Amino acid sequence: MKILSIQSSVAYGYVGNSAAAFTLQRLGHEVWPVFTVHFSNHTGYGAWRGPLLAPADVADVIAGIEDRGVLGTADAVLSGYQGDPAVGAVILDAVERVKAANPDAVYCCDPVMGDVGRGLFVKEGIPQYMRDVVVPRADIITPNHFELDFLSGRTTTTLDEVLAAVDVVRETGPRHVLVTSVVHGDAPEGTVDVVAVSDEGAWAVTTPLLPITPNGGGDITAALYLAHLWTTKSPSTALERTVSSIFAVLEATLAAGTRELELIAAQDVIAHPPAGLTSRRLR
Repeated sequence: MKILSIQSSVAYGYVGNSAAAFTLQRLGHEVWPVFTVHFSNHTGYGAWRGPLLAPADVADVIAGIEDRGVLGTADAVLSGYQGDPAVGAVILDAVERVKAANPDAVYCCDPVMGDVGRGLFVKEGIPQYMRDVVVPRADIITPNHFELDFLSGRTTTTLDEVLAAVDVVRETGPRHVLVTSVVHGDAPEGTVDVVAVSDEGAWAVTTPLLPITPNGGGDITAALYLAHLWTTKSPSTALERTVSSIFAVLEATLAAGTRELELIAAQDVIAHPPAGLTSRRLR
């Protein structure tokens, strides 16, 4: 698979393209990373250096790929954090160009907006732009539980409510929805679910809730699910492989006691997802 991945980049650490590109490459896919920012480190540190790239510069890089005559050979476009609606417009234009040349191409959007405990942490106007403009154009989205609630306009506390919220979002456009960090009243204490929903059905995988919340986990998860869904054509299998790999990376990070994901040290669990986690069908 060839993926045009339009995301942030950091010199130190693993978020955005600095996480997704390696993940996809380790799975054997070709990645064309286009940067929206190039920072020294992720913003979770509270201080960073480096440029926020102008939307016109991002568009120019994509145009250069198109000049090579290869943009239309992309099988997928992947995007994550979008710091400005103008960048979102550039991404959607790229999606349109890719799909015009390759109707089988898909757009996978990780609608980064906020999280439980932090609320919305993106620029004013971005959440509404994501909900009303970007998500309806996506084929695959990978929101966390908090973001699903925002996109659906609901507050969900049970698994049935989560599925109903996913249905609301799917009616706007995306056919595949992967919801991460799902904590609900039906689950055993100290566990978390990841839920995948498609036209074929709905599934969940449950794991222990690890005492760790490193930046970049969502970026890796979106890349994994896109890749496994593309290669297996099975949402349940893609869910199992995705959760198995990201959980193993998080376990390695917790064991190492590092702030940054142990992506390189744990790379074998990306290429070869550990066995043991199985999905259960919800409907």
